[in-house]
Amino acid sequence: MRRLIGLCVTGVMLAACSKAGLVAEGPLSVVPDAAESVSHGMIVLGDRLENPYTTENMRDAYTALYPTKAREEIETSHLYVRFLPADADEFDLLTDSGLDLIDYPLDYEIVMDGDYYHDPSVGEDNITWQYAVVPADYEFPDVKYEIIDECHITETEPVSRSSDGIDWEAVEREAYRLSGNEDMLAPASFTKASKVYPSGRITIVDEEASGGRPFGVAGVRVRCNTFVKFANTYTDRDGYYTIPKKFSAKLKYRLVFKNEKGFAIGFNLILVPASTSALGKGPASGLNVTVTRNSDRKLFLRSVVNNAAYDYISRCSADDMNLTLPPDDLRIWLMSDLSASSAIMVHHKVAVSHSLVAGFLGYFASLIAYFAPDITIGTAEMSSYADVYRTVCHELAHASHFSQVGKDYWNRYVEYILRSYIKSGGSTYGDGSAEYAGYCEVGEMWAYYLESLMYRERYGGPMPQFGTGYWFSPQIFRYLDDRGMARSDFLSVMQPDVTSADVLKDRLAAKFPDRAKMIEQVFARYD
Repeated sequence: MRRLIGLCVTGVMLAACSKAGLVAEGPLSVVPDAAESVSHGMIVLGDRLENPYTTENMRDAYTALYPTKAREEIETSHLYVRFLPADADEFDLLTDSGLDLIDYPLDYEIVMDGDYYHDPSVGEDNITWQYAVVPADYEFPDVKYEIIDECHITETEPVSRSSDGIDWEAVEREAYRLSGNEDMLAPASFTKASKVYPSGRITIVDEEASGGRPFGVAGVRVRCNTFVKFANTYTDRDGYYTIPKKFSAKLKYRLVFKNEKGFAIGFNLILVPASTSALGKGPASGLNVTVTRNSDRKLFLRSVVNNAAYDYISRCSADDMNLTLPPDDLRIWLMSDLSASSAIMVHHKVAVSHSLVAGFLGYFASLIAYFAPDITIGTAEMSSYADVYRTVCHELAHASHFSQVGKDYWNRYVEYILRSYIKSGGSTYGDGSAEYAGYCEVGEMWAYYLESLMYRERYGGPMPQFGTGYWFSPQIFRYLDDRGMARSDFLSVMQPDVTSADVLKDRLAAKFPDRAKMIEQVFARYD
């Protein structure tokens, strides 16, 4: 928690979109350019389009192709609906049930893509309509909803030509033609089925690692849709993805920064914890995207934070760093107007309602309590992948510590940071003399040490000196590490009763009696 200061909402909406031409064969490859037109504001809608997947449109298409067969074979399989949650509890009720919610209507032209959409008929202080496609027999919860269309979506057909001679792909294409959307279809193939599983790769370049070769944006969700037919999947560790539904029309592609490792990068001001980045339209065959430092800055930063957090959490495994994992459902904010970062852990019940916090942050204390971030990353002064990587490692080191010590410990830690900042007139960690200084001492020793270690392991070279100029001493862990102790040895003793460097020293010496003398000596050296 480098600083717990000045949290604000300016500049936190971090989606990106890019414009590029389309090709009919194979995945489209895109390198988003910062000079291209992007929007980080509200999505601008155009005309409402005729939904080809309505049950009636699919019946008309079926009849046009098979006039002697009964229309009743086309039944409603799905409902296109929208919900209006009254509050956060109702929103969570929907998401916890597994619904994939989208905040903009799926049957409208998008004139300009962006981070979010808020229906003008809904007050700005309220949650906007949330759109979804549900099975026809869906049991609606006690949340206000409207059924927009009854739909027949052929995604469940096992083959393109059924045993009774019905070519369901042809029916779907005919529905596009009859509804005036024929231009959205990929050119039909006369030798094989035109439907495909969209697949591709999302990559990013770290100029200082791997010789500058692109590597995968790992574990991020890729979402694509054409009207009410949509699907999503996660990229693997190397950035490859395959959407589990077949499509034949051109698709809208988005990255949803909700990672399979259990964290989300948000928010977009309407309670959705995972922000989205629009990638534009692409062929049904898929989309390849390479993000670089010259790409739109917000897309680049999100992708780096995603990868750094994925890397950290993956490396907590027993066969690697063997560290306690950060808590599940971790929420990470990117703060483009700030240089400070923090592990405030509000979503995991650290008490921002404390009078000191409320008095210091004023209006923002209530906002933070409402949107509940755990980690904030201040990106104002970050210019490289490495800058972001080391900061994320630092804050997630705190999150692992939090998992072991709990919210009461963290409340005291946060209180010390705030009191010291106010008392000193802006000094990051004070001078170590105030109440609860030991909580900060232990936590920052650990976070700066692990930040330095992971940075060296990624980029090579000597161990960086991060944090060694403060009144606490991450050098202690570095010294012990050089002499054979493991990072997991240190974290294992950092339990709720370890509230100062002196207690930390005693716990280490007790757990590793064969190294007790060395431990005593190194702590004394930096006393």
